[in-house]
Amino acid sequence: MNTTIKPIQVGLLGIGTVGSGTFKVLQRNQAEIRRRAGRGIEITMVADLDVARARAIVGPDVAVVDDARRIIANPDIDIVIELIGGYGIAKALVLEAIAAGKHVVTANKALLAVHGTEIFEAASAKGVVVAFEAAVAGGIPIIKALREGLSANRIEWIAGIINGTTNFILSEMRSKGLDFGVVLKEAQRLGYAEADPTFDIEGVDAAHKATIMSALAFGIPVQFDKAHVEGISALQAADIRYAEQLGYRIKLLGITKRREQGIELRVHPTLIPAGRLIANVEGAMNAVVVQGDAVGTTLYYGKGAGSEPTASAVVADLVDITRLHTADPEHRVPHLAFRRGELHDTPILPIDEVVTAFYLRLQVADEKGVLARITGILADNDISIDAVLQRESAEGEKQTDLIILTHDTVEGRMTKALAQMQALPTVLAPIVRIRKEELN
Repeated sequence: MNTTIKPIQVGLLGIGTVGSGTFKVLQRNQAEIRRRAGRGIEITMVADLDVARARAIVGPDVAVVDDARRIIANPDIDIVIELIGGYGIAKALVLEAIAAGKHVVTANKALLAVHGTEIFEAASAKGVVVAFEAAVAGGIPIIKALREGLSANRIEWIAGIINGTTNFILSEMRSKGLDFGVVLKEAQRLGYAEADPTFDIEGVDAAHKATIMSALAFGIPVQFDKAHVEGISALQAADIRYAEQLGYRIKLLGITKRREQGIELRVHPTLIPAGRLIANVEGAMNAVVVQGDAVGTTLYYGKGAGSEPTASAVVADLVDITRLHTADPEHRVPHLAFRRGELHDTPILPIDEVVTAFYLRLQVADEKGVLARITGILADNDISIDAVLQRESAEGEKQTDLIILTHDTVEGRMTKALAQMQALPTVLAPIVRIRKEELN
């Protein structure tokens, strides 16, 4: 083998947690990476507003600048890694790097979920690669699995725990019986949750990732604006406890499913049977279940965030691009798994048309005939009941908690039934509704 081929040169935009991990992993495993990629891969230039901190991480041999555009303008740089995040300057820099003929590696799920179609089209037109394994589930190679490993399959559905912050909070709520607010403060203290945790706890981060997986699985454009997004901030400890008694765990799932009428794309708290592997994913770990027609059910599990787990995915993308660097652009793996011109405009279904089962908790007056009225309303709306549990309410002896599990039904039908039940004078508080998936 010709060992004189010069290393491929990489410019890094942003050297925070993931950037510093990427630099360390590349340095530490340089020999192994060269054996895999066929040539060395070196970060030779870093852009970060905090030049002194960046210099302390990379040492004297790497050029450090405070202006990302100097990296893009450098003709010696072959690949640009974007680790700035967000939709603003990151979008401009990624498009400028593509226009300059540079390949891009990014961990920016928000950018790709919202502007991916435009970015991938620009990259295809220029003959460069935009690689984004690190954008979904950190170090778990789920993008590669969907784009390459499972390409024989007609993917039927995907369900994933793809946000570590919310999974940590739900795990703590369940194991300690604590309410959401208490656990959130603890998660912030331990560094699992940001000072402003909105993106995580309201399901937005998970929805960005589910949007990208949906595009890869079903050959549709990325359409974050069509996703149904609910977080965990309204979840109560009582419902986690009742779910447990019924044999279920509550997880924040990103779900995308193929249906005859279109694609379901949704993020929300979900009851799943406690016996499922994914129900037992605890703490800040991530897991994705993919159902394919040929392979059946596959599970991908690992660290979804953190410096080196995410760096693992960034460096894998660098190796891929290095291998493909000289390949004819027409023969590379397509960005969204399906050939250009083969993406379908299959509609994303509104939440009212989604089919799922439900967990309902009603606080009702403890008197005769209440249960009959409620089951009557469900029957009138053609919703069948799977199980009913009656428990003494924490609110007092004249009230009772009525927990109902339903079979699969159309969401719009359930919404109508809930409005009718809520109007009953014997229903004393807002009804809690949580979706339920058997994932079988």
